[in-house]
This record gives sequence, C-alpha cells and structure tokens, in this order.
Amino acid sequence: MREKLQRFMWGRYGNDRLNQFLMIVALVLMVISLFGPNILYTLALSLMIYAYYRMFSRQIAKRSAENQWFYRKEMKVKNWLQRKKREWAQRKDYHIYKCPNCRQKLRVPRGRGRIAIRCRKCGTEFIKKS
Repeated sequence: MREKLQRFMWGRYGNDRLNQFLMIVALVLMVISLFGPNILYTLALSLMIYAYYRMFSRQIAKRSAENQWFYRKEMKVKNWLQRKKREWAQRKDYHIYKCPNCRQKLRVPRGRGRIAIRCRKCGTEFIKKS
C-alpha cells in the first residue's frame, strides 16, 4: 500500500507551508461554522479542495512560486509582529516619536523633560516632552 502511494505521488508537488496554512484556516472555519453561518463551511470546503489540488498538482514550478509568495508575505507579518513586540517591551524606558518631516521613527529615553530631538535621517529638529 505504501509503495502504491509513493508511486502515485511521484512527480506531484506534495505538501508545503502554504498547504498547511490553508488546511489550518479551513479547519478553523469549519469549527466556527458549527456556531455560525453555513457560508463559512462552504469557504472551508473550497480551501481544502484548493489545498488538495495544490498537493496533487504536477505543475511543480507554479506551486513552488506560490509557496515562495506565501513565504514573503509570512515574513512581512512576522517582522511586523516582532517590531511591535520590541516596541511594547521598550515602552517603559523609551518614547517613540515620528519625525514630522520624513516620518522616521525616533526612540527617546523617558524622564528627560522637554528635549530637542534631531532626526538622523533628514536633520529636522523638533521639541517634545519625554
């Protein structure tokens, strides 16, 4: 039986990170659809069908390009979350201001009173209370 499955999957794309994400979202939507509208169940079913289509596809280059696109989007979200986590951890020690000219984020230590802040990017100087 195992050999038959291996022969069937020979030359097919298989599972990847995007498929795993699609399946998790589909399962979450199915659970929510137990208490909510049936349209979520239909959406979950269509996501599962798409995930299986990708898994059994022989167009490996296209599926790989889709997975790379997903990785880029996933890394953007992860980097944004890490940045927010770092800002949240530093909130007790620093104020974060944006330059009024170039919108660059500037980190200023708290408890220094009114100080003149100079943007390193554009050189604009402005006064804020730290």
